[in-house]
Amino acid sequence: MSIQIYVDGKYYPKEEAKISVFDHGFLYGDGVFEGIRAYNGRVFKLKEHIDRLYNGARGIMINVPLTKEEMTEVVLETLRRNQLQDAYIRLVISRGAGDLGLDPKKCNKPTVVCIADKIVLYPEELYEKGMEIITAATRRNRPEGVNPQMKSLNYLNNIMAKLEANLAGAPEALLLNNEDYVAECTG
Repeated sequence: MSIQIYVDGKYYPKEEAKISVFDHGFLYGDGVFEGIRAYNGRVFKLKEHIDRLYNGARGIMINVPLTKEEMTEVVLETLRRNQLQDAYIRLVISRGAGDLGLDPKKCNKPTVVCIADKIVLYPEELYEKGMEIITAATRRNRPEGVNPQMKSLNYLNNIMAKLEANLAGAPEALLLNNEDYVAECTG
């Protein structure tokens, strides 16, 4: 069975779920997301994740086309349709399709996507024995640039740090901020 993906009010098999190549989330990283976990059929801190998603969308002036209650039901229905008890849920709101220009006014309707699937971040033995990680040369974005409480679609710093880890043969990389304090790991 192919997993079912929610895109703008409909569910599609994974292979058929699509957004426009003119979507500003795809073209410019113009959007927000939440990574949410479900354990034993219960979604961890769903209300808090939904609140943060809407706060992030408001912070970049995207009017979410669903109420918080409707978005909560999208998450729960996506889990049900995929028969998942333990899952990673990726909820994405982008500015939507526009033109090749940068102007957000050209995007008429935000795109809403919900994906739920199983996820394995690391082999089980690393959870029991620990793992060696590297400290990446790539730095965490400065908070003056993009508010770190807003989970934007631009994750390039994290991807660059993960590439550094891959090149070093490590499963994970630590990112520092510009003051040399620990900020986060790649995921």
